[in-house]
Amino acid sequence: MASFPRLRDVMPHGLYARSLLLLLAPLLIILGLMTWYYYASHISEVNRKLAQAIARDVRMVQAACLDSVDAPARLTRLSEALDMTIECRGAEALPVSTQRRISYGETLRQEIETRLGVPVSLQLDNAESLLTVSFPSGAGEARVTFERKRALTINSHFFIVWVILASLLMTALAIAFLNNQVRSILRLSEAARAFGRGREIPDFRPAGATEVRNAARALIEMKNRLTAFAEQRTALLAGVSHDLRTPLTRLKLALAMMPETEDLKAARGDLDDMAAMLDEYLAFARGEEEGEPVTLDLASLVRDAASAFGPQVSVTGPLYVQAIARPLAVKRAVSNLISNAAKFGTTVRVTLLDGMRFAEVIVDDDGPGIPPDRYEEAFRPFSRLDDARTQNTPGTGLGLTLARDTARLHGGDVRLSESPLGGLRAVFRLPH
Repeated sequence: MASFPRLRDVMPHGLYARSLLLLLAPLLIILGLMTWYYYASHISEVNRKLAQAIARDVRMVQAACLDSVDAPARLTRLSEALDMTIECRGAEALPVSTQRRISYGETLRQEIETRLGVPVSLQLDNAESLLTVSFPSGAGEARVTFERKRALTINSHFFIVWVILASLLMTALAIAFLNNQVRSILRLSEAARAFGRGREIPDFRPAGATEVRNAARALIEMKNRLTAFAEQRTALLAGVSHDLRTPLTRLKLALAMMPETEDLKAARGDLDDMAAMLDEYLAFARGEEEGEPVTLDLASLVRDAASAFGPQVSVTGPLYVQAIARPLAVKRAVSNLISNAAKFGTTVRVTLLDGMRFAEVIVDDDGPGIPPDRYEEAFRPFSRLDDARTQNTPGTGLGLTLARDTARLHGGDVRLSESPLGGLRAVFRLPH
């Protein structure tokens, strides 16, 4: 069954384009209807009434020309009364007219022919703006010359021109107003995007209509609350780390004094895992406070991070990829992804892509991989996915979690998929 297109499918997607369409569409429709009515109804009726008046005058001239008793005196009086130049002679005495016929006097000609009952001819003198009506009169011919504006409103297009000029002026004013309003909305959108990536816009202030100002104030308040929450969380993690490191250190010292056994080795491993968890949590907390994002060479950063893993990891792609991010946080996130791949695979391939809007770091491995229905579960803190990646493999279960949090902090994301190498593919994306 064929589906009909929805309105939103044919409408522009941008706010500015939609607002402009809502402004211009009614204006053009009204202007078109007004022009059609003006010419098809009003002007046509005015021309018809003018033509009827001229036809009555010409009928009087015809009657006077046929009156052979007092024709000259009657024509003189009629010419003065009607403000027309009247000639009524034999056909051989009238000069041959060289004036061109007009194409827009059809209504006038039809009205005169209806009144007179004889065919007529219309000629226009553009230089003098005079209109001449010629028609048979007895054995000769009669001609009536008068001002063109008495019979035809041929300058009616001036009205439409003025309407168009006024419409253009109103459109220009509306577009200027629309630009001012849309600019404040775009500014708000830019600020929200920057705040979402952890950037500051020092000169951002609420502007525009009341609703836009209220939205801007709400955005600033939300940012301040989130900033305060992040600072409290960082302080809490730092306090927890400080409080837990002391007993962990005492436990390590106590275990070091004890005889070496298998249980003792397991206990030491558990303590090392706990210390690693604290280190990763604090690394993430410090990542949010490691200064403002800067323009960096992502390719150099990724190659530097990969070099720590030896020949097991290969890097391909452009030698320079520009991105705006916090260098230490991004390097730590990429290292986590490479480390995660190196733990479960023997071959790790890192690919750099430089797109139009995003830069991507693709990490492939040939390990056991993860079932597609458990990709989201892999991003949960402390998730180990025991079916695919066993507890015998070292790690805290925070690598993917911290990598995605770092990417989203910068306005990007981390996505998982099946790798061409047979294992897992992790795509770390950052906006330019």
